[in-house]
Amino acid sequence: MDAAERRELIAELCSFEGRWPGTDAERRAASRLSERLREMGRRAILEPTYVHPEYSLVIAAHLLLALAGSLLALVLPPLGFLLVLVSATSLYLDQNTRLYLIRRLFFRRASQNVVSPGPSPGASARVILSAHYDAAKTGLVFGPRTIRAGGRLPETARVMLGPIRVLFWAGIVPLLAVTGARLADIDEQWLAIVQLLPTALLLVSLVLLMDIALSRVVPGACDNASGVAAVLSAAQALDDDPPANLDVWVVLTGAEECLGEGMRSFARGHRDDLDRERTFLINIDSVSFGDPHYVISEGLIISSRTDRRLAELSEAIAAADAEGDKRLGAKPIRHAMLTDAQPALVAGLRAISIVGAEDGLPPPYYHTHDDTPDKVDDDSMQRAIDFTLELVRQVDRDAGRLSTP
Repeated sequence: MDAAERRELIAELCSFEGRWPGTDAERRAASRLSERLREMGRRAILEPTYVHPEYSLVIAAHLLLALAGSLLALVLPPLGFLLVLVSATSLYLDQNTRLYLIRRLFFRRASQNVVSPGPSPGASARVILSAHYDAAKTGLVFGPRTIRAGGRLPETARVMLGPIRVLFWAGIVPLLAVTGARLADIDEQWLAIVQLLPTALLLVSLVLLMDIALSRVVPGACDNASGVAAVLSAAQALDDDPPANLDVWVVLTGAEECLGEGMRSFARGHRDDLDRERTFLINIDSVSFGDPHYVISEGLIISSRTDRRLAELSEAIAAADAEGDKRLGAKPIRHAMLTDAQPALVAGLRAISIVGAEDGLPPPYYHTHDDTPDKVDDDSMQRAIDFTLELVRQVDRDAGRLSTP
């Protein structure tokens, strides 16, 4: 698949306007992608699942519960503490894609993953190339000003100041401490002042979350039609020149924009037929901008390391590239966001994400209506694909050494 064909695919995906998780547009996009895979000579299966699309309302419900508990603690400290504790526990498990508690109270919608099993089931190992095809909603918190503000911070600060981390560690956790103090019969004036700051943070956050819920869906050319095009390009190249020791799968997930529910469903649904030691998932996300970056840690509340061996191989490729003339420009990155690698890691798979970034930042049109096909950088996409293919070849060599007696 050349650059023109990739652009055609990106434009076609963007023509399915409003492909938010659980929508008809998302279903039509999935059907078209399954056809594309069959045109490439691969099998394609639509695997249905049910997801909770409105992630912003889910988070808002956690904040409301924490605020209610904080107020209730003034008159009924045990009950107030319990409500904040439930909010903190549920949000922590939810944002790490481990267990859904409060999220289960929200409506579900049908979504689907497009799964294309590899042609070599007896191979020594399996590589899954994945990308999500749904699109995000916009909101006041997204846009050039936010990106520029993040650009003034070093990477460590950007990780520490991830939006969900701030909500949890500077909002809900302090309220948990305050209600715990009231439970212990501490009723000092300074406690009310301490309680005021996280309360104000959560109230402002509620407004911003409601704004996201009411916003429209973006075209999603970079995030993540570009990732889909990159996966299909890489898969076609590997089908034309198959690795000796790998069974290459393609998984195109829906519902990533409601915090990885599509990949969570796939990883859990295939837990019995995916060997955790010999299955490697390479997720590609938003690669039509900047340089390819391999994610070494990610997470909305706490950081999870991506697979150590995949990170080592990525580092080796980047080091060799720096001394050679391929000019892939690959770099490591840590961020406080969530990609489809996170639920795969939680399910025990060996996973890593490849993302596009410039100076460690996403494009200025991230989650905005300016994320259109004309913004696609062909060179950025090609370098991300080349990096992915080199990483697959390195995994193939590893698998060959493991299978040699």
